[in-house]
Amino acid sequence: MLLCICTTSAADGLLSGTPIGSSPSVDYSNNASATTTKNLPADAFDGNLNTFFASYDRSYTWVGLDLGSPHIITRVGWSPRNDGLGPGRMVLGVFEGANQSDFSDALPIYLNDQQGVIGQMDYADVSCSLGFRYVRYIGPNDARCNIAELAFYGHRGNGDSTQLYRPTNLPCVVIHTKDMQLPYDKVNYIESYVQIISPDNSVLKDTAGLRLRGNASTNFPKKPYRLKFNTKHKVLGSPANAKNWTLINNYGDKTLMRNIVAFHVSEVMEMPYTPFCRAVDVLVNGEYKGCYQLSDKIEVKKGRVSIDEMEPTDLVGSALSGGYLWEIDGYAYLEPQPYYSPYGMPITLHSPKDDQIVPTQRTYFENYFRALEDKVYKASATNTEWRSYIDFMTFGRYFLTNEMCGNPDVFWSCYMYKKRDDQKAYFGPVWDFDIAFDNDDRQYPEANHTQFIFGGASNADGFARHIAFADQRSRDELTELWHRGRNRGISAEELTAFVDSVAQALDASQHLNFLRWPILSQRVHQNPVALGSYAAEVDRLKQFLTMRVSWMDNKLGYTWHPFNNTDANETVIRDNEGYRIYDMHGRMIYEGDELPSLPQGIYIIQHHNQTEKIIR
Repeated sequence: MLLCICTTSAADGLLSGTPIGSSPSVDYSNNASATTTKNLPADAFDGNLNTFFASYDRSYTWVGLDLGSPHIITRVGWSPRNDGLGPGRMVLGVFEGANQSDFSDALPIYLNDQQGVIGQMDYADVSCSLGFRYVRYIGPNDARCNIAELAFYGHRGNGDSTQLYRPTNLPCVVIHTKDMQLPYDKVNYIESYVQIISPDNSVLKDTAGLRLRGNASTNFPKKPYRLKFNTKHKVLGSPANAKNWTLINNYGDKTLMRNIVAFHVSEVMEMPYTPFCRAVDVLVNGEYKGCYQLSDKIEVKKGRVSIDEMEPTDLVGSALSGGYLWEIDGYAYLEPQPYYSPYGMPITLHSPKDDQIVPTQRTYFENYFRALEDKVYKASATNTEWRSYIDFMTFGRYFLTNEMCGNPDVFWSCYMYKKRDDQKAYFGPVWDFDIAFDNDDRQYPEANHTQFIFGGASNADGFARHIAFADQRSRDELTELWHRGRNRGISAEELTAFVDSVAQALDASQHLNFLRWPILSQRVHQNPVALGSYAAEVDRLKQFLTMRVSWMDNKLGYTWHPFNNTDANETVIRDNEGYRIYDMHGRMIYEGDELPSLPQGIYIIQHHNQTEKIIR
C-alpha cells in the first residue's frame, strides 16, 4: 500500500493511551505456548518495528488503546510483524472504535485490503465523525493478530453520527456477541448487539439473538445466520416490521446474486409476495465475514405472508380454517414434528409452529392436505375438482419463476399457504436459488435438457406435474402467464441489464468477499465449473438467462410479440370470461371480467388461449 497523503488537521496528532488487547499472548520461542510476559499489547505501541504483538488464540483477537476519553479518529497506521507471513496477515484487518470497554458497541473505522510492508508504516485516512474512547485493531481470521506497530491519530471530542464508515458502498451489518461467543447450532441464540449502517449514515441499533440457519449451507465455512431482534424493525426500508431476519451466505453462488435475480423475476412475474432482500457486508466480533444477503424470514406477518396468524384458541368454525403456512420440505425429516402425507409428501408446518400448534389444528391441517392431495392426483381432462383446492395463478407464477431461473430445488423446498375461509392452497413465496441458473453439477448444462427442470421422480415433482399438465386449460394458462411476464420485463435484454446493475453495486464487496473466501478457482457445493474470476461467473449467469428465455418460449409454444394476427376483424365478445387488453406497444392497459369502452385505436384482446386484434 502506498503511503497515504492525509488531510487531517494540525490538532490531529498521534494519540497515546493505555495499551489493551487479547490475553494471553503467544510465545513463539517456546513451542507457541501461552504467555503473559512476551509479545504484549504494549509492543504494538513502542515505536519499534522489530517487536510485535501476537495473541495465543488464532482468531477474533485484537490490540488497541484506552484513550481515557472519546476521540475522533482521523488517521490510522500499521506495520506487519517482521517475518515471512507478516505482510499477508494484514489483509482484512479491521480497525474499530467503541465507547464500551468490552467493545460491544464497536463500529468499524477502517478495513485494510492490502498486504503490509515489513519495516514500513502504512497509513489511511479515517472517515468517521463519531468519537470513541476505545480503539483497536482486530486481526483477520487465523492470524493471531500479529502486528509490529499501530498508530491512531485524531483529536478529543464526542463527535456525531453524520459520517460513519462502511467497508464498501453496501449497507454494513455489525454484530458483537456477548463474550465473543460464536453461534454453534440452529437452536440456541447467542446474545448480541447489532448495528446496521445504511448508506445515508442512519444506524439501526438493537440487542438481538444470533444463531445459525439453513440446511446444507450451515456446513459451509462461511456461515449463514438468523437474527432475532428484541424489538420489531423495518430493516433497510423493508415492507415488513419484524424481529426475525436472515443473513444468507451465498457461499456456493460465486455471483453473490442468484437470489437477488430470482426475486426480481418473482416480482416481474407478479407473485403476491416476494421476499425483501438487500446485499450487505457483515462483520462479526470485528472480523469481516463477507458479502451476505439480508432477507425476510418466511413467516406469517403483514408485509410477508399476509394471512391470519392463528392462536391456540382458534379451534372451531372459520377460525380453525386458517391461516396455515407450510413447506414441501426435503429436509422435513430433521424437524421435530414432520408430516408425511398419504402420498409420501414431506411437509414442515411453519405456522402455527410446532411449539404452538394444538392437536385440533394439526388434525385439521392434515385432513385438509390429504383432501387437497387426493384431488390433485385424480386430476384429468374431465376431472377438475382439484381447482377448488389449488390457486392456479400463484402456482403458475411460482412454477414459471423457478423454471425461468432453472431452480432444481423448486419442489424440494416449496412454500404454500391457506387463508382463513378459503379452501384453496396458494403457492409461494419463492426461496433458495443458490444452485439455480446452471449452478448444479447434477443438471449442468441446462441447455441440453428438453424437459422442465422440475420433472424429477420425487413425490413433490409428481404433485406439481399433475397441476401443471392436468389439462389443456392448465397449459394454456401457463402460456398466458408467461406472456404477461414477457410483456413486463422477462427478456434477455432486460434481465442481463439487471444483472449488470447488481454486479456494479456488488463490485467492491465481492472483492473483499473473495479475499476472505478465495474460492473463485475452486468448485464448492454443487458448482459444475469454477471460472476463476467474478466477472466470468457473472457472464455465465447472463449467458444462462439469454438461453433460458428462448428455451422457455419454445417449451411453452410461445412466440414473442402477440400481434401476429394482421386481420382487422373485431373480436367476438364472450360473456363471463377474463379479458386482457394491450396497446400496440405490448403494454397491458386493462384486465377484468368485462370489456370496457375503448377510445379509437388498435388493441390486442386476450381471453383464455385466444388473441385477437381489434380496431375501434
